[in-house]
Amino acid sequence: MNNEELINSLQKDFDIALTEKIPAEEIRNKLAENINHLIIHDFNKLVSLLYRVDVNEAKLKHLLKENPGSDAGNIIADLIIERQLQKIKSRNENRQENNITDEDKW
Repeated sequence: MNNEELINSLQKDFDIALTEKIPAEEIRNKLAENINHLIIHDFNKLVSLLYRVDVNEAKLKHLLKENPGSDAGNIIADLIIERQLQKIKSRNENRQENNITDEDKW
């Protein structure tokens, strides 16, 4: 996992303080804590953030329904991290494709 890029995107989107040398589990825990706060105090902001991050709504509803006793913050945090990592991977792949020389392009 590319922690630096993930941390930067989470700090930007969720306004949480994370250090660069933070373990992945702690990233998840802090994000889940922030999400639980939003669930209680500003649900509309959470919905807006989930939309902006492009979390799969059907998958989220399914996981919440299938895990009624689980902490919703953890479930949502996992989906956000998964989506952010997908975006990071996609950006990195696009950067690599753009570095192809003219001779190698067809």
